[in-house]
Parts: sequence; structure tokens; C-alpha cells
Amino acid sequence: MRRIAMLLAFGVLVLGGSPVRNAATQEKPGYKTTGSEATIVGTISFAGKPPEPRRIDTSADPVCTELSPHLTTDWVVVNDHRLANVFVFVRGENLDVYSFEAASPTVVLEHKGCRYVPHVFGMQTQQTLRVLNDDNTTHNTHPTPKNNREWNQSQPAGAVIEERFAMPELFIPIKDNQHPWEKAYVGILSHPFFSVSAHDGTFKISGVPPGQYTVVAWHEKLGEQTIDVFLAGSEQKTLDFTFKASDQ
Repeated sequence: MRRIAMLLAFGVLVLGGSPVRNAATQEKPGYKTTGSEATIVGTISFAGKPPEPRRIDTSADPVCTELSPHLTTDWVVVNDHRLANVFVFVRGENLDVYSFEAASPTVVLEHKGCRYVPHVFGMQTQQTLRVLNDDNTTHNTHPTPKNNREWNQSQPAGAVIEERFAMPELFIPIKDNQHPWEKAYVGILSHPFFSVSAHDGTFKISGVPPGQYTVVAWHEKLGEQTIDVFLAGSEQKTLDFTFKASDQ
């Protein structure tokens, strides 16, 4: 009788534990737009003298030399005191309450002219990264995450790679073991409220639910800046950032 009672008690504990596990892994409710979402716009400026781009030696692969005979580094891209390739994203507790639909199922990264295009980009966890090789040479695609699964694949001309990142992570370097000068960075988020500054330094983030947030601007060489902001319903807020040459 004692053995039966112990088994019954064990069964109650196991069954009783199941709802707790299910509740912990329950999916977040999807966010439904209300028409009162806010927009963030701004410009990323650069103060001081930008570093001179360095010439890249592509002689190890004659195809790369032919495709891009004057290839230079793209670490700090400044045009008329405006800084490109700055990843701007929104951080806030209320964004963790919901799941957000992605604008598209895939995000494209290309090997083009023996460099990664785009150099900096973002994607959501439910999106698929589609890597293309537009060059007539063999490339390699090798992300080196800390929280996600690392993968490393050779990529002949015309080949396509499709992979996903399960966990949010800021930021994942992507390298090309075949051509070590090729580098890119991807920010993985659970929401779509991010942007990358364009050639003229501008960025725009739309559809943000009203609330209190921290807006983060990140650059691979110049570091990170933040601005705390409250977004009212249907507001368009202008937030500008300035990075300095001394930040390097």
C-alpha cells in the first residue's frame, strides 16, 4: 500500500508540473495595430576627421581583383559629416509582452563584388537569412554568434544558403574565411523596431507602440549611444545622434 501511495503521489507531482512548464513556454500574444503607433526619425552625424579608407589587397583571388580593383574598407563610412551603417533600435519592457509579425519572411545578404552587401543589417528571430553569391568565385559564410548556433558553409558561385537564428542577439559578426576582408554584422531582435542609417545618415523606425523606451545607436567601431524617450500616440519624434572621431 505504501508503494502504491508513493507512486500516486509521484504521478500527481508530474501531472501538476505540466501546466507550469506549458505556461512558461506559452507563446506571446501577437500585437494588433491600433492606428496610434509612433514613428522615430533622425540623422546620425560624425564630428571630426573620419579615418581614411584602407586599400584591400585582393590579389589572393584574381576574380575579386577583377570585380573590385579598387576595393577599400567600409568600417567608417562618412558622407558630408553624415555616418552610414549605424544600427538604431528600440529597447523597452513593453516590447517583450507581445510577438510582432515580420515585414517579410526572408532577409537577403549578398556576396557582391567580393564584399558583403549590406554591411550592417537587422532581422527578427522568425525570419530566414538568405545568403546569395553573385560572384563568379567561391565564397564562405561564417557567422560567429554567442547565443545562437554557429554555422560555417562554403558557397560556390550561384549557391544559396538559408539559415535562421533562434535567439535575439546583438550583434553577430559574419566573416568569409575564403576572403578575410569580407565582414558584416547582423542584429537579431524579437521585434521589427530597428533601422540602419543610410548613405546620408538618416534612419526611420515606424509602427512603435506608444510608451517609454530607450533608443540605441550602435556602430561597429565607434560604440553605442542611447537616448531615453517617451513616445505618445501617433507622435513622430526626431532623435539625432553624433559620433566623434575620438570615439574610435
